Amino acid sequence: MIELINTITMGLIVLIPLANPITTVALFIGLSSTMTKQEKNKEALNASIYVFLIIVLSFYFGQFIMKSFGISIPGLRIAGGMIVSYIGLRMLFPTKKEDEQQNQKSESIAFVPLAMPSTAGPGTIAMVISAASTVSSGQSDTPAWIIYVTSIAVPLILSVILWLCLRSADSIMKIVGRNGVDAISRVMGFLLVCMGTQFVINGVKEIIINFPN
Repeated sequence: MIELINTITMGLIVLIPLANPITTVALFIGLSSTMTKQEKNKEALNASIYVFLIIVLSFYFGQFIMKSFGISIPGLRIAGGMIVSYIGLRMLFPTKKEDEQQNQKSESIAFVPLAMPSTAGPGTIAMVISAASTVSSGQSDTPAWIIYVTSIAVPLILSVILWLCLRSADSIMKIVGRNGVDAISRVMGFLLVCMGTQFVINGVKEIIINFPN
């Protein structure tokens, strides 16, 4: 039991900084300003469920999916970076047309960008697939039952943490006000563009490093 607790703890220590729920909360605040409380709660719950499913599926089927479609980790990083940058630019430079559309109907933001790539992004997925590869190759001395329990427990705990953080976003929005939300949205947009650019840079660097001489 002690080994199980230690393994779960180590998994959370590795994944939480990569997932960074606080960043997702700031993004959620910026994107959900026109939503009702019920819509926000629904998006928070759905985002948490999606994160759980993405991490679990990445652990058990990530290698197979990426090999089947010929997707590399650098490719995953570059694609994720482009998506993040696009979302960031829309937040940084919103058009009047987009504002009017948001006021009429709030689009779902649970899967993109909250769950992916904000929380379960390229870094998180790459780490999970790498851990699964280590286990499948027999390089891990951890008992199989602990690995199976941990592969469910860690994503579940992470998803609950994310859900609790997103649920608190409504209180934060009341404190900062409309102008504060708009400022947070633009700041997060800028940071997302920077993050997306860095994802692309990291992906290109991996390609260059691994390119055969």
